[in-house]
Amino acid sequence: MKPTPAYTRATALPQILQQRIVIIDGAMGTMIQRYKLTEADYRGERFKDHPKDLKGNNDLLVLTRPDVIREIHAGYLAAGADIIETNTFGTTSVAQEDYGLQAHAREMNVAAARIAKEVAAQHSTPDKPRFVAGALGPTPRTASISPDVNDPGARNIHFDELKAAYYEQAEGLLEGGCDLFLVETIFDTLNAKAAIFALDELMENTGERLPVIISGTVTDASGRILSGQTVSAFWHSVRHARPIAVGLNCALGAALMRPYIEELSKVAADTWISCYPNAGLPNPMSDTGFDETPEVTGALMEEFAKSGFLNIAGGCCGTTPDHIAAIAKRVSAYRPRHKQDTLFSQLLAA
Repeated sequence: MKPTPAYTRATALPQILQQRIVIIDGAMGTMIQRYKLTEADYRGERFKDHPKDLKGNNDLLVLTRPDVIREIHAGYLAAGADIIETNTFGTTSVAQEDYGLQAHAREMNVAAARIAKEVAAQHSTPDKPRFVAGALGPTPRTASISPDVNDPGARNIHFDELKAAYYEQAEGLLEGGCDLFLVETIFDTLNAKAAIFALDELMENTGERLPVIISGTVTDASGRILSGQTVSAFWHSVRHARPIAVGLNCALGAALMRPYIEELSKVAADTWISCYPNAGLPNPMSDTGFDETPEVTGALMEEFAKSGFLNIAGGCCGTTPDHIAAIAKRVSAYRPRHKQDTLFSQLLAA
């Protein structure tokens, strides 16, 4: 017999989404770069003798430099973020295998969620609760695309392997106290389906039903994700997961993302829409590595809000607490996009 679904930790979030545009945080990697951490910082005492280089494994910092991650979370909350993401973009065992740390993946997810939850609790008030999204990012391996140009049928990972890795990650995030899950930066829908399947299985097994946000990434001007789907096709392939929101992030800045978020806003009429683009195009001469200043990004996101596209707004690569503060200020004058209750959505919710 399946367990009866228990409570949802983010019970207030749907009500808030009906009232205003909700703010999600900005880039974690961009902020970590500002600390100019060394190999010794990444290793800490615990991993000082690890046989592989660890610098650049930002997810590991929840174990070796948790103070850095706490400061970054606090900066985004002070800037007005309602939702902060756990520092777990690459914390599956599949991704951590590159560093020889796959055995520590679950522990890292638990720690990341606990750190974020602790900081969110410090900034929460009755009038402005803060939420922690357990982030499930893409892996270095894809279930749909061959790694060998001479063998289109070749695969370096399969669905069941991905599902198991995502289940382990989600289980750790749930234990650490996340309020919702965020499957983000999706470039391969089959990978995303593995994550969705894992989340559904976890919530059936635990009886705890958390909201899920699903966010794809349009990789170029074709308007498709890397595995070939249009934005509309992407939505219809993940709709069965009943996400609290669906959206786009990364790859493009807001200016180039506009037609795709507009399309998604139209086709995904019965769910909320999230959007957290990069700070424009890459620019190695910029402090953040990207073109847009907070004022520019804020103005572009304001236009999205004015056009009625947004329910959740924030930033991805190149964005900082200053960008999030600018976005929060600029979109606050606008009502959130209206979500329709269609017959199909009612059947899914039943």
